[in-house]
Amino acid sequence: MNSPNLLAAYLKSWFPGHGPAELGFVFLAALIAGLARGFSGFGGALIFVPLASAATSPKIASALLLVIDGTMTLGMLPDSWRRANRREVYTMLIGALVGVPAGTALLALLPSVTLRWIISVVVLCLLVFLISGWRYHGKPKTPLTIGVGALAGLFGGAAQMSGPPIVAYWLGGAIPPLTVRANLVVYFALATVISATSYIVGSLLTVEVLAMALIAGPGYGLGLAAGSRLFGFASEATFRRICFLLIAIAAIVGLPLFDTFRP
Repeated sequence: MNSPNLLAAYLKSWFPGHGPAELGFVFLAALIAGLARGFSGFGGALIFVPLASAATSPKIASALLLVIDGTMTLGMLPDSWRRANRREVYTMLIGALVGVPAGTALLALLPSVTLRWIISVVVLCLLVFLISGWRYHGKPKTPLTIGVGALAGLFGGAAQMSGPPIVAYWLGGAIPPLTVRANLVVYFALATVISATSYIVGSLLTVEVLAMALIAGPGYGLGLAAGSRLFGFASEATFRRICFLLIAIAAIVGLPLFDTFRP
């Protein structure tokens, strides 16, 4: 038996139902998503979920991103915990406690093709929102913070896309930028715990997902490292435009219309 056949047999034994081409596509999606997040600080979920959903399913893609992103960002938590306005984070999490389970229910119950259409459309809508540059410029208010947390939780539970509503709410307000960054890190870390609990209850965080994380995780990590190094070679505006382009391509390529062109 030659080497390619040996590799195919090995992958089949560990990842039944997922061929080498499909696993390679997931690795590449993780690499591109990590690259985007590394050099721009956002866009990882908006790129990875549509692409990985096309190769596997939205259920696997969302749970997979939860595992690899949660693992890769743990090192940022200790410093951010000291700098964050934890009261504001906890207020946001009140909304997430409602939104995440609701989003998880959608992920668990809706048909895969329907979810993929919804995910691609939502990604394109969020892309337009990000390009617009709109920010909330008022002071954080408890009811509004809880509402934003619920919306972000809904997007997070359904497809791990909770970032844009929170960034728009916190980044343009009266909170200092360093505190905003710390708030985001702490929020996402704690929201990951909520999502993981919801995914376990919904039977979405499976052994299959954990096994695939061994393939996608290194790609995501390499992308994060490379993206961070690339950041100094061009302006932030240039990198943001590149990231916007990658998000648009991912949303379009992830549409069920193009299934015949993918593994």
